[in-house]
Amino acid sequence: MVKKIIYILFVLLLLSGCNKSCSDGGDDDQFVLPDSLLYKTKEIDPTVIEGFIEGMSNPVEMAALIKSLDVQYSSKHLASTDNIEKFTTQAQQAFNLGIFGTDLGYLNMYNKTNIVLDYIGAIKTLSDGINVGQFFDFTTLKRLAQNNQNLDSLMYISVHSFNEMDRYLREDNRSNLSVLIITGVWLEGMYLATQVYKEMPHPELKERIGEQKIVIDELMLFIKNFKQNRFFNVLITELDVLHKEFADVSITVQKGEPEMIEEDGMLVIVQNDISTIEISDTRVENIIKLTEQIRNKLISN
Repeated sequence: MVKKIIYILFVLLLLSGCNKSCSDGGDDDQFVLPDSLLYKTKEIDPTVIEGFIEGMSNPVEMAALIKSLDVQYSSKHLASTDNIEKFTTQAQQAFNLGIFGTDLGYLNMYNKTNIVLDYIGAIKTLSDGINVGQFFDFTTLKRLAQNNQNLDSLMYISVHSFNEMDRYLREDNRSNLSVLIITGVWLEGMYLATQVYKEMPHPELKERIGEQKIVIDELMLFIKNFKQNRFFNVLITELDVLHKEFADVSITVQKGEPEMIEEDGMLVIVQNDISTIEISDTRVENIIKLTEQIRNKLISN
């Protein structure tokens, strides 16, 4: 009986001490359990997430592809940093950290150092919110951006910072936040690719969009592992509609002969497989519309 009373008092203390940042989108006058008590689920093996991340584009790669197609920079593709204070829960902060991380890669690729500082500041705020700000080299990034020098260093430190934050979250048994960052990165990369394709329907972009069938198949499995959480439930509902649009996309792989090549001064083996992606124009149009709707809705909540 004593243990039961102590347990009840403990829960009441948690609830009474929980401010708005502990909620997951509820009203201010509602008691909501903090994030740490909402994820009553099994942790995902860090190596599984790491393998998944290696198979998807990092925040710079999609931007690099877009620029390589001689597509002009457009600020209208970026998420606004104006209302960053509305992201009060760790779930929102982690997800939007992925969104802004991808936008930072886009800005870095086009060397838009006059705007980069806003996104560096937003990322710093969000990373501090989920207690990984120590891995984000804000001072160095700010200096590089202000000096308008050494684009390669700016991009390297940006990507390295994200990798360190993600690794720490997984090792700290907070894979839920790692998954949210990944989801934000993926969705914003999809948004950039589909928005550019809408204006410039290049075959390589169409193929890259079709390839995302593989990514979203695995991503949905990660997200559904945390379905007990309100924000994850929103993600599942929204992304499931997009996921279904990829069902009819056909990807066939023809095995090729491996070869050894030199990469960064080291010999590596490359498997020369050939992927054939079949996706109709109608399907791409549907994916573009859904991606835009889902992304805009999620970053406005």
